Amino acid sequence: MKRVILSALVVGALLATSCKKAKEETKDAAETAVEATEKAADKVSEAVEDTATKVVEKTEEAVDKVAEAVESALDGVTIPSFDNKEVEEHLKNYATYAKDYIAAKGDVVKNATLAKKGVELAQKGAELVKNLDDEGKKKFNSVMSAIQAKMAPSK
Repeated sequence: MKRVILSALVVGALLATSCKKAKEETKDAAETAVEATEKAADKVSEAVEDTATKVVEKTEEAVDKVAEAVESALDGVTIPSFDNKEVEEHLKNYATYAKDYIAAKGDVVKNATLAKKGVELAQKGAELVKNLDDEGKKKFNSVMSAIQAKMAPSK
């Protein structure tokens, strides 16, 4: 009987000790999982911050571009910014001329001042385009086409 009781005590002691080890291992595994989750959350948070910063920067750039563009005297025609402010001023003047031209219903013969102004603006425009780079020429020609498209129905 002593052997049975002694065996039962040894088995009980082994079971009690092994349960404590299992609890400790479970606790260690849980702590490791928590640390890994926190690290992953930090990485995701940093990525979200970077993306938000980039979105804000791109939005500010777009707002700046829109702010740089100037409405002309003609509805629907926007004059972009150029490195040469004289080009911008010329396009504004040409838009004003186009508005006057449209008001005169395209009859420049009746209005000699309007005809003279048209010739002067065309000459000055040709001079300014020579000094522009390729991108500037494209922007200039695009605006001129838009203005002239508005003038075409007046003829």
